[in-house]
Amino acid sequence: MNHPRVHHRLDEDLEIERDVCVIGSGAGGAVVAAGLASRGLSVAILEEGAYRTRVDFRMDEGEAYRTLYQDRGLRSTTDLAITILQGKAVGGSTVVNWTTCFRAPDAVLRHWEREFGLRGWTPEALARHFEAVERRLSIAEWPEALANPNNRVLLEGCRRLGYAVGPLRRNVRRCENTGYCGMGCPVDAKQAMHLTYVPDALESGAELFACVRAQRIEVERGRAREVLGLAVDPESGRPTGWQIRVRARALVVSAGALNSPALLLRSGLDDGKVGRRTFLHPTVAMAAFFDHPIHGYSGAPQSIVSHHFADRGEERMGFFLETPPIHPMLAATASPSFGAAQFEVMSRLSHMQALIALAIDGFLPGDEGGRVTVDREGRMRFSYPIREPLREAFRAASVEMARIQLAAGAAEVRSLHLEPVIVQSERDLEKLERAPYGAHRHSIFSAHQMGGCPMGEDEEVCVVDSELRHRRVENLYVVDGSVFPTSLGVNPSETIYALAHRAAERIAPALR
Repeated sequence: MNHPRVHHRLDEDLEIERDVCVIGSGAGGAVVAAGLASRGLSVAILEEGAYRTRVDFRMDEGEAYRTLYQDRGLRSTTDLAITILQGKAVGGSTVVNWTTCFRAPDAVLRHWEREFGLRGWTPEALARHFEAVERRLSIAEWPEALANPNNRVLLEGCRRLGYAVGPLRRNVRRCENTGYCGMGCPVDAKQAMHLTYVPDALESGAELFACVRAQRIEVERGRAREVLGLAVDPESGRPTGWQIRVRARALVVSAGALNSPALLLRSGLDDGKVGRRTFLHPTVAMAAFFDHPIHGYSGAPQSIVSHHFADRGEERMGFFLETPPIHPMLAATASPSFGAAQFEVMSRLSHMQALIALAIDGFLPGDEGGRVTVDREGRMRFSYPIREPLREAFRAASVEMARIQLAAGAAEVRSLHLEPVIVQSERDLEKLERAPYGAHRHSIFSAHQMGGCPMGEDEEVCVVDSELRHRRVENLYVVDGSVFPTSLGVNPSETIYALAHRAAERIAPALR
């Protein structure tokens, strides 16, 4: 994007002063930056990723993972048990997500109020913020008739079994149903931040510095004084040697769950709570093969959802069901097989269908999720133990996904275990019941990172208060999914948009 206030790379050291510095340009950072700039505040946005647009989106998986994802698509937990998909670009993960949008469930908001003392986050108070972002991002229900065959398996299988299921909402405009959402929309249909709130912020006077990694926040006498940013090469991600210092009256950390806690830790802002209670919606998948083509790489990646198993009682972890797209590289890397076994699976790619089950973590007693730390060089590290309630949820979800796929007509269903469990009829489901579940037993994924800087009034747990202000640094705010005290139980992007829309309204008056 050619814009006088967009700096694609630094070629010298800079020191600037602004009213606000926003660190990150994803679902949280872009919306809060646009809101603050529209209220007359001078805003600088720092973003580690490059500003890439449709001319850069070539519908090539290898190129997309290399240029648009954290750690080139290879981010994972420290034990390598969980693969973590997270965007890195101007626009953050909104550039590569699959467009699924939900409002935060009322029950989750009530839980946060009851358990964490969160104030002012009722469904009624948030309604106008949801409505505002829905208008700006064209969020609307995707017509059931346009669901591709991959999604129709979930729809038809659930209906035949009597499970709750239906269409979901997407943030798209004039969508061409290409199926390449995860590689950057090639037709600018997805209303991601680089097309919406980032340009809004720029038009209101904000300045964007791309390819800049926020390294450290300097704090003096309980106030954030400045941010040190390191310029990085857009291809390698390595520091170029140039740096920027931004002095601001307020700092807004919107680097996303995992990166926001890591930045606070690198800045010495650790009081024993930062990085804890980090959640993932840990995800398992089942692959099915049909006698007829599915072509799961074509069409809207996600258009159908089932929350039938979201509430499994107070003692069992719930989960919800969606579909992933089936592009060759994603399918191959998701499978733990290799050699001849992988060749046999990939040779049937056009007939493959997949379901995913996303576990709703953070609600059961003792479920603390994972923990973000940093090593001696300040690099983010993330651990996430696979406890028994999660293993049980993986088992139950695998059985139900296979049951749904069989009900929809699958000739064969197979798990993503190291030694795949093959299911061809209801009688075979007991094999899934007996199979082992947990770390390194099968593939586990996450595209929904949440928590690490929980919000609320419980000082024993919460890093920021109900207004998203840091408890120890009066002019420091955290505005992204890292402030969720638990996972959401739905895809998190729309809730982050609304959270940031609310935050801009609350932060601006304090700076006038």
